[in-house]
Amino acid sequence: MLTNPQLKSQVNALWDRFWSGGISNPVSAIEQMSFLIFLKRLDDIDNTATASAKRRKTEHTSIYQQYMNWLGRTRTVVPSGLTGDEHGDRLRWGYWTKLPGEEMLPFVRDTVFQFLRGLGDLSDLSPTLSEGEGGVIGVEKKRENTYSQSMKDATFIIQKPSLLQEAVKIIEDMHISDQNADVQGDLYEYLLNQLASSGKNGQFRTPRHIIRMITRMVNPKIGDRICDPAAGTAGFLVSAYEHILEQNTSKEILEYDEEGKAHNLIGDQITDPRLHKFLKSDAINGYDNDGTMVRIGAMNLMLHGIDQPNFRYNDALSKSFEEQTLYDVVLANPPFKGSIDESDMNARFRTKTKKTELLFIELIYDLLVTGGRAGVIVPDGVLFGTSNAHVDVRKILVDKCQLQGIISMPGGVFKPYAGVSTAALIFTKGGITDKVWFYDMHGDGFSLDDKRQPTAINDIADIQKEFATWQANPKKYQPVSSNVVMVDVADIRENKYDLSISRYKKVDYDTIAYENPEKVLEKLVGIEAEIGQIIQGLKTAI
Repeated sequence: MLTNPQLKSQVNALWDRFWSGGISNPVSAIEQMSFLIFLKRLDDIDNTATASAKRRKTEHTSIYQQYMNWLGRTRTVVPSGLTGDEHGDRLRWGYWTKLPGEEMLPFVRDTVFQFLRGLGDLSDLSPTLSEGEGGVIGVEKKRENTYSQSMKDATFIIQKPSLLQEAVKIIEDMHISDQNADVQGDLYEYLLNQLASSGKNGQFRTPRHIIRMITRMVNPKIGDRICDPAAGTAGFLVSAYEHILEQNTSKEILEYDEEGKAHNLIGDQITDPRLHKFLKSDAINGYDNDGTMVRIGAMNLMLHGIDQPNFRYNDALSKSFEEQTLYDVVLANPPFKGSIDESDMNARFRTKTKKTELLFIELIYDLLVTGGRAGVIVPDGVLFGTSNAHVDVRKILVDKCQLQGIISMPGGVFKPYAGVSTAALIFTKGGITDKVWFYDMHGDGFSLDDKRQPTAINDIADIQKEFATWQANPKKYQPVSSNVVMVDVADIRENKYDLSISRYKKVDYDTIAYENPEKVLEKLVGIEAEIGQIIQGLKTAI
């Protein structure tokens, strides 16, 4: 949660400028803001690296110089705005943001954005968005930086010079690079909150408190390789990264906000530099088939402190996606009713269906190593659908995995995007399903209408506590909450692998005691006699 009132005010002002400047689509606005934030961060980090190299009396070649060298090697025509600029210094934020608005806008559109699109094409060098060892900008040769790669089709859509000037001024005043990763991440998440109004634009943002609940139940650990094959804005990946840092930060350092989110995540107990490097560069992996979401998600990861996330543009259900048996943890909220091009569908799938919510479950099973854990959000229909495909997917969960838990969530949890009822599945690839732990969630701390106002009905803490107790000692576990239902796997198989809690939850009916009919009749006769006496009395009085 972003608590700094000044930063909140600046973010709100930035939104106001974009809306009044004619960019009202929240996704488009966030993408344009991300481009500008990237350019500001790139210049700040390069300046820091230059100063550090000077102190150490070593050489530092800036990314702008690298770009100019690349243009020379490839004989690409130098943009007119860079003629005579041997070192590419005009590409720096510190140069073009000082131009008058009427000059700034075409320079950014025609020159700076050509530089952005070219970053992914640098043959052997690509900058990270953080300082490397010794204060020098890290250079990744094994694979190109995610954000640089995703810039290849970057498009600048700001049309008004005044909007660009105002946006630049607000971003300058935020001093983003001076904030710690905690604040940088919260700032960007606050920006992403505006996606709540973009359900009509086809985007679907999973509530962060639901993400944290599922992440804590799956419990990713340092050294795990983590993936979200439909990552969107990277909420699950950020949550996994923060969860690992939380588990490896001294308790006296941690602080928690009113939403239960941990802060001051420094990971001071990660003493092995190899594990620290792995967490920052190789642990976090994501994919999405929307290029805009890849850019937004990658920026979210970077501003949370993940130096080199492997976040790629790819349709995980397509033929081009070849990953298999790679990950220790998969966390995902895959698309519920997405369409799929059957001719491009990956041949790996044994489930005969076009329903993306079913195909993603089989995909996640394939992505996990044996013993790998998953937390996946699915629509209720996955739990009780009667088609062969539905049953086959549930057989994978029950017979090929240890299906540990199912949380049935009320329909309003995903409003204002959709009112569909959903469930969270927690399972481990391999192992044996003996009993399945069900939880009937009544509320998540917010009203279940479009307004989603805070309420006192919140089962999340109870869900986490009950599940942790169940996992700690399954044989001796006795539920405390009446919302928990334990079901033997034999009963599930007998019910055609139905995984809906309503199938197994006992319904308590109140016993109604009825009077003997003869006594009821006697009372009616007595009442009739009394009425007759009252009528007779009235006649006499008249």
